Amino acid sequence: MSAKWRRNRRSLKKLDILKAFGRTKSVSPAQRFRLKSSGAKQRRNPYRYKVQGVSAKKRLREPKHLVDVLEGPDEITVVAEFAGFSTEDLRVHAKAEKLTVNAERADRRYRKSLNLPKRVIPNTMRTTYKNGVLEIRLKKAEVRPIRRIAG
Repeated sequence: MSAKWRRNRRSLKKLDILKAFGRTKSVSPAQRFRLKSSGAKQRRNPYRYKVQGVSAKKRLREPKHLVDVLEGPDEITVVAEFAGFSTEDLRVHAKAEKLTVNAERADRRYRKSLNLPKRVIPNTMRTTYKNGVLEIRLKKAEVRPIRRIAG
């Protein structure tokens, strides 16, 4: 016999001894739920038979939308997944180094604000939306070197 089997066998004997002295009660799963739901006497250890449930909010939470920011030599491309939304539901706003995307329908809404890696020109924004994928192209603003005045 293996040592592990003997250890488990010993622990089972200890539990049998406790049952013989009436220190523990064997309760079937059906009785556990009945005791919990009725206004029965409060147990010494209230968490002993507690069944953990999953709340409805955790179960029905939508997955996060995937967003990628790609930087090219002269433009920045943002690719975002918005499955289930139509073109009319999407609003995109760009300002300097920040891009905000809002998607709103009657039953759900989503808002994402991104910090872009470089300054962009908001007027040059081009968007395409196809098969639930939104692609936003923005031209980079030219960074002018700071001129110092000798004096």
